[in-house]
Amino acid sequence: MIRLVLLFALISPAAAAQGVRDTDARLTASEIEAKLAGRVLEFFDGSKARYRADGGYAYTYTDEGPPFQGTYSARDEGEVCVVFDNGFDRCDTYVLSGDRLVLIIADGTRFPVRSVTPLSE
Repeated sequence: MIRLVLLFALISPAAAAQGVRDTDARLTASEIEAKLAGRVLEFFDGSKARYRADGGYAYTYTDEGPPFQGTYSARDEGEVCVVFDNGFDRCDTYVLSGDRLVLIIADGTRFPVRSVTPLSE
């Protein structure tokens, strides 16, 4: 779990701008669900978040790395909360910045989504 926390602590220059911006569009719970359910979101660092249609969640830093698994729920204002199988939990925010989906973690660090693809289960 420490690796997951460290992952979010390491920010690339592209992620240096912090927090929700005035130009960001916040999403409703149903809009978030429509964008995430049954999809894999890949970030520019190569990490992937997998959101199953049944509420299952898995995050991997690399394709070979161990998955951090749990369940997710979407809430209004773009908030997505994950309860991991090990008991750790977190809530982050997804916004639209222009046409790009961006993940914003609790400390305000922004992680633009590189690609969204269907989840093959």
